[in-house]
Amino acid sequence: MGKRTPEDDTRGDSSDEASESGSDGDTSDGDTSDIDNNIHARADAADSDTAAALDPSVDGPDSATQSGGSPPETKGSGEPSSSVSEGTQTESDGAGPSPEAPASGEVGSIDGFSGDVDLEDLDLDSDADDSGEADEASRGLFDDLLEGEPIFENKEVLRPSYTPHKLPHREEQINNMATILVTALRGETPSNILIYGKTGTGKTASAKFVSEELETTSQKYEVPCEVEYINCEVTDTQYRVLAQLANKFIDKNGRYIENRLEELGDLRDRAAEDPAELDDTDFDSVAAVENEITSLESDLEEFDPVPMTGWPTDRVYSTFFDAVDYHERVVVIMLDEIDKLVEKSGDDTLYNLSRMNSELENSRVSIMGISNDLKFTDFLDPRVKSSLGEEEIVFPPYDATQLRDILQHRAEIAFKSATLSDDVIPLCAAFAAQEHGDARRALDLLRTAGELAERGRTETVEEAHVRKAQEKIELDRVVEVVRTLPTQSKLVLYATILLEKNGVHNINTGEVFNIYKRLCQEIEADVLTQRRVTDLISELDMLGIVNAIVVSKGRYGRTKEINLSVPLDETEAVLLSDSRVGEVEDAQPFVQARFDN
Repeated sequence: MGKRTPEDDTRGDSSDEASESGSDGDTSDGDTSDIDNNIHARADAADSDTAAALDPSVDGPDSATQSGGSPPETKGSGEPSSSVSEGTQTESDGAGPSPEAPASGEVGSIDGFSGDVDLEDLDLDSDADDSGEADEASRGLFDDLLEGEPIFENKEVLRPSYTPHKLPHREEQINNMATILVTALRGETPSNILIYGKTGTGKTASAKFVSEELETTSQKYEVPCEVEYINCEVTDTQYRVLAQLANKFIDKNGRYIENRLEELGDLRDRAAEDPAELDDTDFDSVAAVENEITSLESDLEEFDPVPMTGWPTDRVYSTFFDAVDYHERVVVIMLDEIDKLVEKSGDDTLYNLSRMNSELENSRVSIMGISNDLKFTDFLDPRVKSSLGEEEIVFPPYDATQLRDILQHRAEIAFKSATLSDDVIPLCAAFAAQEHGDARRALDLLRTAGELAERGRTETVEEAHVRKAQEKIELDRVVEVVRTLPTQSKLVLYATILLEKNGVHNINTGEVFNIYKRLCQEIEADVLTQRRVTDLISELDMLGIVNAIVVSKGRYGRTKEINLSVPLDETEAVLLSDSRVGEVEDAQPFVQARFDN
């Protein structure tokens, strides 16, 4: 027997395997794996999604029938691909099965299908099912919330910032303001106006309504009239008020110059072609127009905005004065919460503004002050008081019937039709009228009730929603802050309350610390240092619960004088509702003993 080569071994093994396959009529696991590999390789060249849904590997007699008893041959070699490793290496060498022709007549076509497979039996919906599950899983947090039908048509109508086109039951006050300000449309200086009234009586809304009408009418008749609004609760110093006003007028002057430059540029071009274009103007030549354009461009470059800090006050006032007086116009300055400005910065600002007209050449200034405090003018300089309060308008509180009309008017715009039950608006009006006729409170109550109904996914707003909204609004901010304080802060606050209950005012830090230590001993709590207690008092001051002012005691150093800024009895009740602080409720004896000693 001659020497066998590796090629002979391989060839002989392959022949034996082929013979066994043909004689037994059964496909071995190795043959089935080879067929699977060839089918999947061909299927990859076709539709990958369809091939992924198929399982062409079938065990048993059916597999032998489909194979036809003869394994596929490797193209170009004449040898069957019985070995997975050889088949793979052959394909990688470029001699693999051709995608253009099947390897065996009955094994399958180019996409891996066998002739006996019915397309209707294939499961092609698995991807679709997975996609549906993915869509369900991909639903975001707000998707379910957005599915509910909204109740509101325009919620902004119920906000305090909204200025309605009609203000019910304020016709008399609006007419009074219009009568005073109409002189501005004649180019004259209107009288200064002071508007008084409690919160929610329509002062700001009415003043803004009249101001918008004034500016609209001034544009209609081409009379330069402007209204500037300043909220003095936010802009509460002389510097900030003057700086904000100066920057507003600088911006308006810039727009005025740009429009003027555009007009003069057009006039210059037309006059260059036809000098007769200058006949009805203030210019006698094109050169005069050029000079005016140059002057305006120079003015535009000189307008520098005022920074919110850093300039001397007199420089800010001078800049504001020049900006206002740049061209002819009547200016109404509306100072909302004017008492806050006086309380924080005194009456210097009002004095300067009320005396401007004697120095202005081109423009005229009128002041409209709005205040909740009827007595704030008692603290003004007599000269300021006489010039500022030339006209006074008082806004009385609304009654329940008037509040109902206001809510009805707003609800028609704010809510979709048939979403409010009949008792919602009367109940909101009754709740608001119980206090002091606050329309703002009534609007907040109606809006909150609508929001609660919307969150509950109900189709209408009911009486229960209004009552729940009332409870929600009634939850006092200070009470909630006190309830959520840490235990150590509660003990410091309770020490302050005990001192005030015993007639001590202008309490100093040392007195609070002494009582605080006794309270800690009563409930077996850790005693903080006096420095840390001072920090806790500062935190309470920041929250508005106490008022702590640092005072100097001369050579004895400085200390904080502390007074409560919240109702004593209500705050004490909240503190004693705490399980630990409640243990020292009977604290009166040792506090009294301290004063006796």
